[in-house]
Amino acid sequence: MTAFFRSRWVEAPDHVREVPDGGLAQGFRAAGVAAGIKLSGEKDVALLVSDHPDTTSAVRFTASGVLAAPVLVTRERCRLDNLRAVAANSGNANAATGGRGLDEAARMQGAAAMVSGVSEDQVAVCSTGVIGVQLDGRTMTKGLLAASGALRPDGDADLAQAIMTTDAFEKRVTLEVDLPGGPVRISAQAKGAGMISPNFATMLCFVQTDAAVPAETADLLLGVTVKRSFDRISVDGQLSTNDTVVLLCSGASGVAVEPESDSELRFGEALDALLRQLALHIARDGEGARRVGRVLVRGGNGEGVERVARAVADSPLVKTALYGGDPNWGRIAQAVGAALPGTAPLAFDVAIEGTTVCSGGFGVPVDAEALAGAVGGDEVEFEITLPGDGFETEVFFSDLGHEYVTINADYTT
Repeated sequence: MTAFFRSRWVEAPDHVREVPDGGLAQGFRAAGVAAGIKLSGEKDVALLVSDHPDTTSAVRFTASGVLAAPVLVTRERCRLDNLRAVAANSGNANAATGGRGLDEAARMQGAAAMVSGVSEDQVAVCSTGVIGVQLDGRTMTKGLLAASGALRPDGDADLAQAIMTTDAFEKRVTLEVDLPGGPVRISAQAKGAGMISPNFATMLCFVQTDAAVPAETADLLLGVTVKRSFDRISVDGQLSTNDTVVLLCSGASGVAVEPESDSELRFGEALDALLRQLALHIARDGEGARRVGRVLVRGGNGEGVERVARAVADSPLVKTALYGGDPNWGRIAQAVGAALPGTAPLAFDVAIEGTTVCSGGFGVPVDAEALAGAVGGDEVEFEITLPGDGFETEVFFSDLGHEYVTINADYTT
């Protein structure tokens, strides 16, 4: 596998090591099988199970006003602090499918509970794929039965493959984390490449750890790290109906993460780095993307810096310039102005890869050849400074090119 931490914007803590051979954290088994939801014959049903009854958990869902059936079923029928299994499928989002869709999501939950040997309210269900198409519950049941027979401690690769849709590559990792009480492992699998927007990304992410983490601590850490990772990426500015992140803590290592302790700090640092890098992998996958950008905005108004960062990250003009390696900072200027309309000229600065191209709202002389070379890499950074100080935010975003149009023009046909 390629090294997981490979962005200059994410630094792995010194007490974190990648496990080259992968595998799940202790106490977990997973599988991914081809059930026939995808006509391609690829894996499309996944099952993840914790064998420890005292497993704790935390969950985050999409902010969309159109919630898919699996999100509703998981949110309303589960003990979100004591989940022990996740059943997931790709190829069908089971979103905008009405009462029947809810019934099929509930059937999916029941089947997963039966084959996993846990109660229904301990099973999260997740789906991803085409919106508005009914999910065949019988196919899901057969797939989950097959997956239960294939469960194994090193089933993380199969799980990751089974939740992919337009993803170009798997997104998974296993880390060993040194804590004061001893080493623990964190493993994670995610999917996502399109319909990605800040305020949560269109993605599924499952995280497992063998650390013993109280449910309240797990919820706190997941909330904080999601805000710094999946809430900070954009591919196309589109918010999904199905986004779900699940953190499961088996406690199988016997190493405790106590609230407000050094263990909590070190575990949180590891989780933060893991999710930030996973989020960047999703942006990098960006359905045909060549490059990833980071827009960093500083200024004296919290709402303003956030609006500017998202406007730049979601601008088709900025994104196509990034795709072409074109340092056209005028496109950034128009996005800033659109985000902060007013009657007086705005004094703002723009720097691209550390080179100031705009100062006080006016262009400055630059070495055009050197700047063009700087934006030709895999990662490009844009810094915007607004009047005032005290606030700062960032958004990571993919470029926008021909392949994105091709994929989405033919998505259902």
